[in-house]
Amino acid sequence: MQRASHLLASDDALIAQCEVDRYRASGPGGQHRNKTESAVRLRHKLTGMSAIGEDSRSQSENKLHAVRRLRAAIALAVREPIRLEGYRPSPRLAALVSKGTAPLGAKTRLTGEYWAAMGELIDLLVSGDLEIGTTAQRLGITTGALSKLILHDDQVARTVNDLRRAKGMRALR
Repeated sequence: MQRASHLLASDDALIAQCEVDRYRASGPGGQHRNKTESAVRLRHKLTGMSAIGEDSRSQSENKLHAVRRLRAAIALAVREPIRLEGYRPSPRLAALVSKGTAPLGAKTRLTGEYWAAMGELIDLLVSGDLEIGTTAQRLGITTGALSKLILHDDQVARTVNDLRRAKGMRALR
């Protein structure tokens, strides 16, 4: 899986795969906001995805924000086909599914492991025509547990619902 290698790479390794732009951010922040090139834009050369970080006056903090956003963008937008015949979830997706949403705090959702699992979950849904029931069955969980896992993260829920709407299916709630 090519996407997983990007998502699980260290921050420095992922940044090395990107074109990095530094610029002056506009907007609120007072007199210091537009004095230095503290905003960061990362463009991942291999996937074409990009993310920005301009939340802070610190360039290093903004780079960290951009890397985290880039991981999410890659997981949510880059699809990889899954062979459904004899499918077994990766250990990271199996662990995420077995624990449910209880351990999914804000810090967990910042990790490459989480985004690699979410990318695989969306791939599995897409490969199964976005059917919650059949996907839940493949993972060995209930449809309610799968829906809860999808809806636990706003970005994942938005992506899945956009895919479902594009196929004329109703959105998950």
